[in-house]
Amino acid sequence: LAKHPEIKALMKPDYNLIWVVVLMVLAQLTAFYLVKDLDWKWVVFWAYVFGSCISHSMTLAIHEISHNSAFGNSKAMWNRWFGIFANLPLGLPYSISFKRYHMDHHRYLGGDGIDVDIPTNFEGWFFCTRVRKFIWIVLQPFFYAIRPLCINPKPISRLEIINLLAQLTFDVAIYYLWGVKSIFYMLAGSVLGLGLHPISGHFIAEHYMFLKGHETYSYYGPLNLLTFNVGYHNEHHDFPNIPGKSLPLVKKIAAEYYDNLPQYNSWIKVLYDFVMDDTISPYSRMKRQLKGEVKQD
Repeated sequence: LAKHPEIKALMKPDYNLIWVVVLMVLAQLTAFYLVKDLDWKWVVFWAYVFGSCISHSMTLAIHEISHNSAFGNSKAMWNRWFGIFANLPLGLPYSISFKRYHMDHHRYLGGDGIDVDIPTNFEGWFFCTRVRKFIWIVLQPFFYAIRPLCINPKPISRLEIINLLAQLTFDVAIYYLWGVKSIFYMLAGSVLGLGLHPISGHFIAEHYMFLKGHETYSYYGPLNLLTFNVGYHNEHHDFPNIPGKSLPLVKKIAAEYYDNLPQYNSWIKVLYDFVMDDTISPYSRMKRQLKGEVKQD
């Protein structure tokens, strides 16, 4: 910032995010209606080909909203309510809990017992062969859901209860209106999109140490168009209050800080290398023993 103070001008809400999220919710509602009378094979097909992409993209919209990118820091609660709205087509309550744990990830990156992005000791010990690492990738959404309860359980908040009740009401309404195929499409899209899917390469690309000494990596490939530029991950951790749409400008302005860092251009290759490289496993993460006072959401 001392060298490039113009970056401060990028620290403002991205109001276009609001309309993008609304359109994504409407797209999924349309899909719920269209699949209700399809054969099951086509429900599964469209859940993976279309629903999974929208669902994973929506989780990254929720990531943006968790950083108050939709309405700004001055309207934090507006962002929380909007996150609950964005959560609806995913089928499972997620937004409020993600916000609480994700802020810990930024404050205490790699913090043992705090950062739930770090795999558990069991994951590192068991998923150590190529076949098991492949299974681990397929099951990633389940580990991300269960891991916080094992590593750093937190008391349930009022907003989490509201998130749950809103989600249950929405799911029941979809089932009542359009039946079980629409519900299956919704839930299958979320599970498939966060598991064995090209976009899921970002889970591993972001912080797994393929090169010793480098614990955060950016990805500059085309899938950033579907993921609100989450691939610009070094830039994001340096400036978490800058919306994803402006992170390419951060890289452009401060090119001397980012251009020479190790980087990726293919999330599919990241997934392949993770499975096939016998030196990489869920243990390939930087873990820190935190000192001093720890403040969590």
